[in-house]
Amino acid sequence: MHWLWKLQRICILWGTQVSGRTVHLHTKQLASLQWGHQEVPAKFNFASDVIDHWAGMEKTGKRPPGPALWWVSGDGDEIVWNFSQLRELSQQAANVLSVACSLQPGDRVAVVLPRVPEWWLVTLGCMRAGLVFMPGTIQMKAKDILYRLQVSKARAIVAGDEVAQAVDTVASDCPSLKTKLVVSEKSRDGWLDFKTLLREASTTHCCVETGSQEAAAIYFTSGTSGLPKMAEHSHSSLGMKAKMDAGLWIDLQASDIMWTISDTAWILNILASFLETWTAGACTFIHLLRKFDPVVILKVLSSYPINSLVGAPIIYRMLLQQDLSSYKFPHLQNCFSGGETLLPDTLEKWRAQTGLDIREFYGQTETGLTCRVSKTMKIKPGYLGTAIPHYDVQVLDDKGKVLPPGTEGDVGVRVKPIRPIGIFSGYVDNLEKTAANIRGDFWILGDRAIKDQDGYFQYLGRADDIINSSGYRIGPSEVENALMEHPAVVETAVTSSPDPVRGEVVKAFVVLAPQFLSHDPDQLTKELQQHVKSITAPYKYPRKVEFVSDLPKTVTGKIQRKKLRDKEWKTSRQAGAQ
Repeated sequence: MHWLWKLQRICILWGTQVSGRTVHLHTKQLASLQWGHQEVPAKFNFASDVIDHWAGMEKTGKRPPGPALWWVSGDGDEIVWNFSQLRELSQQAANVLSVACSLQPGDRVAVVLPRVPEWWLVTLGCMRAGLVFMPGTIQMKAKDILYRLQVSKARAIVAGDEVAQAVDTVASDCPSLKTKLVVSEKSRDGWLDFKTLLREASTTHCCVETGSQEAAAIYFTSGTSGLPKMAEHSHSSLGMKAKMDAGLWIDLQASDIMWTISDTAWILNILASFLETWTAGACTFIHLLRKFDPVVILKVLSSYPINSLVGAPIIYRMLLQQDLSSYKFPHLQNCFSGGETLLPDTLEKWRAQTGLDIREFYGQTETGLTCRVSKTMKIKPGYLGTAIPHYDVQVLDDKGKVLPPGTEGDVGVRVKPIRPIGIFSGYVDNLEKTAANIRGDFWILGDRAIKDQDGYFQYLGRADDIINSSGYRIGPSEVENALMEHPAVVETAVTSSPDPVRGEVVKAFVVLAPQFLSHDPDQLTKELQQHVKSITAPYKYPRKVEFVSDLPKTVTGKIQRKKLRDKEWKTSRQAGAQ
């Protein structure tokens, strides 16, 4: 009855009742579940219900001819697959995972790959085989990988040359890890070769019947304290929500080609380049883009029939630093931005130079798409747009009471008495942390905002210490822990600092050990930055370092990051006003 106890705990947490005869049924026998105003079927699998649907439509001529996935390397190599090919290849990928690797439904698979077609194949293969995929960035170091493999009890990892060596250094400390699959042009000792196994795998695979509420994915998300948490999404909170969002956001047609520029580890990547695109039967365009280069992006937009572009505001800001008059985008019609605040200045300059609007959207790992400015909505510079129809999004006070329009408060999504489709299942093995984010009837997103009379949200900033730099969410404690491993650091506090390009960057306030006080500060700054880069994902390193004699603390000795952050931003505003 362990599963029943767990189901009851989850339902109590989310305010849903489990009573009477229902609790005596096996979860796979439940006819359906009612969340919000949407009825969720007992079974759902994106691979069989969406990909195979479009493959069938292709076969009967009911979908216009054209690609489903279009990948370019930037060095002349291209791969183009339609839905029929995508179905067959993902069936082979499922066989690699379930047959060649002996993985069972429910097993967890870490997927640490750059923007290569195999990321999309492996993810679809996991869905078909009933496996839980866990995306990770290739910027991770051995310490990051070790933590994720250990805490998740991952049974397998699929990785490229970028992190394979780091995986090898920690694999012996991960007793649950049984299989290592490498995506590479060369073999590697101790690893199975994914590409070889894929070619040899059968094209026949019977998709596992996954329950709508069964786990489909785990995303690691940074917090203000401690190590990243495991946010679990179900097959319905990913795939069913994508079907509900169709037409409410990007509104793609089957003939469209959309390019999402995002790290494969972020929730945005699967939302925009996988779920939303393929739900509509459209094509997802992928560029390997090993290194961010605005000139490459402009050339691609000029050369390929891409009509929709999705990316963080920093992408548009960096494109605007180029001479856009030298480029023409004959096919580009729609531009979307999320992950951080889109400044009105960026919106205005992009419109002036391209004739195109940038439509903003907002959400988090835990909630997916939450607010948006759709194609049919008026754009209000500085506003995130309105809530998607099946989410009740409000601005709340510290008691969980809904505040009137024009009042600043915390952003929350109503999850009681009924949880809407799209909200994640919870933090794995951390019911307390999940419950701590619920205030009254709402899930608190940790952002401050004002809601106007039209229902548009004006984003004001984070309510906690999370740093959002170029769309990357960075927990200060992760950087602080890395810095504390350096002998020069006695004490440190990490916070955000304003930046004209990245929105905000990581800044470290450091109290030095006595023997390092005479060291050259510029050289020591570089040394500390390199130190952080060497032991954690490089995007987390402090771009600014300030050496101080002490740090502000509470009477109980807790460092007050908020005081440092408020002073940092106030100083910047004063400097900008001069």
